[in-house]
Amino acid sequence: MANLGYVQVTRRCNQRCLFCSNPEMDVDEQVDRGCALVDQLAGEGYHGVILTGGEPTLWEPLPELVEYAVERGLPPRIVTNGQRLGAEPELLERLVDAGLRHVHLSLYSCRPEVVAELTGVPDSLEHALAALTRLGELRLQVTTDVNTVINARNADHLDETVRFLMREHPFVRHHVFNNLDPFMNRVADHPHTVPKLWQFEVSLQRALAALHRSGLTFRVERVPLCYMTEFAWASTETRKIVKAEERITHFLDDKGEVRQTEFLHDKASCCTVCQLDPICAGLDGVGEGFDLDELYPVFLPPSQITRKIR
Repeated sequence: MANLGYVQVTRRCNQRCLFCSNPEMDVDEQVDRGCALVDQLAGEGYHGVILTGGEPTLWEPLPELVEYAVERGLPPRIVTNGQRLGAEPELLERLVDAGLRHVHLSLYSCRPEVVAELTGVPDSLEHALAALTRLGELRLQVTTDVNTVINARNADHLDETVRFLMREHPFVRHHVFNNLDPFMNRVADHPHTVPKLWQFEVSLQRALAALHRSGLTFRVERVPLCYMTEFAWASTETRKIVKAEERITHFLDDKGEVRQTEFLHDKASCCTVCQLDPICAGLDGVGEGFDLDELYPVFLPPSQITRKIR
């Protein structure tokens, strides 16, 4: 797994997701500083840069920064909700011409009513799927991952969304599941979006099993290993713990540069007897909707997991 740095290029957005971890602000990055941040990542030996937001496609100089990252030998990616790419396919073509070769598309569900509720945009799914269709047409030039934030409204049908994507957009070869981050203001206003771990355990297992059977790849973040034991090797935090990797993110708000070298969260007393404790990040968001009482020990040798991590 390549070590990738993150650069926020804008905090503006064209959706109002109920659980957004970076709520909208009228702030944009300056092109010169964006180039300097790319230089920093290249100088520190990172393997790529993820341009994110807000919604990065709202930042008009995006093709310019993509081109600069390519020149610096730092393959650029974007994380996007697909709204503008679906409505304005010529923007995607400009980005690909500039050197964009990888897109992370955020998609919460295959059910229109769920996506509309979560994003605050009635036709959000329609535009996202239009973006996916165009990305499929350009699949020889750009690869596409789908990112899904696990929340209370999609927790029961993660596998349904995966099967939909496998059927309708089979060119998508990699899926990422991120358990909801409860520490941001949007979640405080919408606490009903925070899932219980048991709510998604079965559908996540089914989703990962379907992907695995089909030879597709996937990663899971912020989910304790006791809730994904069979596929524990796919945990982002576990992989970083085992490989001693770091993560650097340049935020546009007061957080500034965040360099993460520790990937450990809260743990329950039962974790002390869990054999996976040394390679498990634990549970983030305790007291903000998540409960340590949901954790349980697993008696499986860590070597069965670590030998699958490359």
